Amino acid sequence: MAGFKDYKNDLVSDNRKIIEDHIREILKLIGEDVEREGLLDTPARVTRMYEEIFSGYNVDPRKILDVTFDEDHEELVIVKDIVYYSQCEHHMAPFFGKIHIGYIPKGKIAGLSKFARLVDAVTRKLQVQERITSEIADIMVEVLDPQAVMVIVEGEHLCMCSRGVKKYGSNTITSAMRGAFLNDPASRAECLSLLKD
Repeated sequence: MAGFKDYKNDLVSDNRKIIEDHIREILKLIGEDVEREGLLDTPARVTRMYEEIFSGYNVDPRKILDVTFDEDHEELVIVKDIVYYSQCEHHMAPFFGKIHIGYIPKGKIAGLSKFARLVDAVTRKLQVQERITSEIADIMVEVLDPQAVMVIVEGEHLCMCSRGVKKYGSNTITSAMRGAFLNDPASRAECLSLLKD
């Protein structure tokens, strides 16, 4: 996970000068004076921001869950209110919110902080909320092989708030269920009720 903890993005770092030149050109094309004081360092600042917000491109999210513990625990585990920030791939506008993860292990658990790291790895790149939801669920199934997984993502999208329909405060909710949560209504209801609290 080199480069993930400090959010360094090697793809951006290796192309820093090119990205700065392109940002400067965009500023010119929208009618800005790139020589004015407030914009002199903007291309470099934007490039450093890209290193952070696109750091997910340098991480294999499956490896985050590689370190597991054998544990005879087959009851529901929920990690909720994991804050995330991402960028819409359609407009490159931010969207953000909370992610809630519930799973029922099958003899193998992951450290709780791994779920926050998994969220960062999946969301810190150009994304859509629907893909984030299913990607997290599918990675958990692939690596942890649990009995059940539920992922619920809440998101506020600036592409809906600041442009287009301009519907401020609207919230999008997506969910993905795998395993027992699909065909066991009691387990699904238990997880959903705990997520609402």
